[in-house]
Amino acid sequence: MLRFLILFSLFIHSCVAAPKAPAAAAALPTKKWLTLNGQEPGVVARGGISGLFPESCALANDLAISSSSPGLTILCNLQMTNDGAGICLPDIRLDNATTIPTLFPKGQKTYKVNGQDLKGWFALDYSADTIFSNVSLVQNIYSRPSIFDGQMPISAVEDVLGIKPPKFWLSVQNDAFYMEHKLSPAEYLRSLGFRGITFISSPEIGFLKSIGRDAVMSKTKLIFEFKDPEAMEPTTNKKYSEILQNLAAIKAFASGVLVPKGYIWPIDSAKYLKPATTLVADAHKAGLEVYASGFANDMPASFNYSYDPSAEYLQFVDNGQFSVDGFITDFPPTASQAITCFSHQKGNLPKAGHALVITHNGASGDYPGCTDLAYQKAVEDGADVIDCSVQMSKDGIAFCHDSADLTASTTAMATFMSRATSVPEIQPTNGVFSFDLTWAEIQSLKPQIQSPFITKVGITRNPANKNAGKFVTLDDFLKFSKEKAVTGVLVNIQNAAYLASKKGLGIVDAVKSALTKSTLDKQTTQRVLIQSDDSSVLAGFEAVPPYTRVLSIDKEIGDAPKASVDEIKKHADAVNILRSSLVTISGSFAAGKTNVVEEMHKGNISVYVSVLRNEYISIAFDYFSDPTVEFATFIAGNGVDGVITEFPATATRYLRSPCSDLDKEQPYAILPAEAGSLISVANKEAQPPASAPSPPLDAKDVIDPPLPPVANMAANNATGATPNAPGHSGSIATTANLCLSLLAILAMGLLFATE
Repeated sequence: MLRFLILFSLFIHSCVAAPKAPAAAAALPTKKWLTLNGQEPGVVARGGISGLFPESCALANDLAISSSSPGLTILCNLQMTNDGAGICLPDIRLDNATTIPTLFPKGQKTYKVNGQDLKGWFALDYSADTIFSNVSLVQNIYSRPSIFDGQMPISAVEDVLGIKPPKFWLSVQNDAFYMEHKLSPAEYLRSLGFRGITFISSPEIGFLKSIGRDAVMSKTKLIFEFKDPEAMEPTTNKKYSEILQNLAAIKAFASGVLVPKGYIWPIDSAKYLKPATTLVADAHKAGLEVYASGFANDMPASFNYSYDPSAEYLQFVDNGQFSVDGFITDFPPTASQAITCFSHQKGNLPKAGHALVITHNGASGDYPGCTDLAYQKAVEDGADVIDCSVQMSKDGIAFCHDSADLTASTTAMATFMSRATSVPEIQPTNGVFSFDLTWAEIQSLKPQIQSPFITKVGITRNPANKNAGKFVTLDDFLKFSKEKAVTGVLVNIQNAAYLASKKGLGIVDAVKSALTKSTLDKQTTQRVLIQSDDSSVLAGFEAVPPYTRVLSIDKEIGDAPKASVDEIKKHADAVNILRSSLVTISGSFAAGKTNVVEEMHKGNISVYVSVLRNEYISIAFDYFSDPTVEFATFIAGNGVDGVITEFPATATRYLRSPCSDLDKEQPYAILPAEAGSLISVANKEAQPPASAPSPPLDAKDVIDPPLPPVANMAANNATGATPNAPGHSGSIATTANLCLSLLAILAMGLLFATE
């Protein structure tokens, strides 16, 4: 137990944002809020950081207080034992949140609760001593960490009050049920003297009225909780939707209302926001505060938020029309940063630090990558550097696209299935390649947004714009970048050797020609980054000093020895490195940190990390399932010189926030996570197995052979020579096409399934 507390203490001090001294509060300007009283919206932690730890355990509450804004409220959902003790658990049934089913396998019972038969293990069937002595907590949402299960005791209400949270919220969900079984939540509260309880909420009008006088005397706010609009309120037997029509009547027994977030910003069946309701304005007019519930970083709500949980909070407090008075959330640090750091962030604020925000195929999290719309959105989102991965058409047109294979990000699968081939020099699977199609044929296709997690967990991106936008030539991309005066462009060159020798296409020459035509090679106002995984390609741009040459290291590395760094320096000024080469991941936890950035910086080589995405499934638990904390970890924690992301708005918002500058005294700061701290809190036997370390970068892997000359395909065709590799036969191609046809049917089925 002592080891456990020590490790957790280290975790608290190393990776959370402790509130600063009051004297530092003047660091941020005073903000005007559209809340009922004009004060900053409150953050209510549902059972602490229940997005990581089992709800209401001591660790969840302690971490929530340490990592959130100073005025945090801790919420406890009250359940009662058969001897009248109050405990904090998420549901009236203990099944999913505790170990009780394994301890008492025959303890399952059925009770009628609010007119419905519920089957499970109930707290009122056990004494407090039985619960506290035998039962421990587990995470009740299966997509969240399970390595802390069975290690933490259930908290009594008095335990939570004992840590003296800044504010305390007690949620009483089932007063009528407990009263029916001769247990009185109201009498339990009176035994506590209401001391330390800031808020009490309930969906039962009768209960709130019964404690009204006590609440007034103790200055405890009573909050009426709305359930599903069609559910029945137990006291009046009216639907909650009916009660909502008379908010003035609620003011007679409560000072505020708690509503699911959909009551305020409804979402349609396609998961897009509908217009806001008038609930907040109506409630404020009636003198009622409004608290919204249902916020969790790992439970995506609307596509409008681009999988950025901070964007959702801002929608409720910084929309220019109204603000809720508080949130109930499983991830209070994210709500805290949205309110304290990101709200009222208007205009083109200067960035803190030098790190560049570099796009990956434009704002490809919101639109099909490398399209005009993706680039336009990236500029609007404040990206410093927009990127173009150059591909070549059969007739020599250079254009921007993520891959030479068009099947994943266009409709080429359906249109040109018969043109599919196998090119092992580029990829192990078959594809429809840009260099086998003319530019006119490519333009006949529709772009298609790529959802990297659709197969794994069914997460899709912005389906309303799934095929939006137009393909962009390299010339048009460079022209656009000059018109928008972006800080810089990154031109990524792929497959140069293959294109030259097998297809007679000089991609390096095409890029040089386009840059010369744009005059970007004759100025220093806008940065030009030339990226390739081929050192010989980068050597071709050595004669243009203003260019920054970037070596892309596509494999995971665990170290960068001096010999490899020295070799890189001969060819490049910067490297693009996988994020797993900087922070190692084990079982979705950040397990360790490498020295790659430090070693590269010793050699005066800049480091860009890729690819950062907003979807929670791609983010380590240590980052609170929050992309902002991941950006903070790589920028402030690892010291990278740039982040390559598909969601530039999230990165830009972080860097423009005063909370990202750790050199300034702030009332709140967004701190990087410390790799290895969170996983070490769990018992050793529960931790995921350690992964083998990645190999160091070998200097030999940096060096590539000289580029071959561009083949004269007209001469080859005249002599009957073939540019294809020896041994390539029609039977192989036919088999490949058949396989691809089957894959096409499957892929198209998946696409239709997501519409």
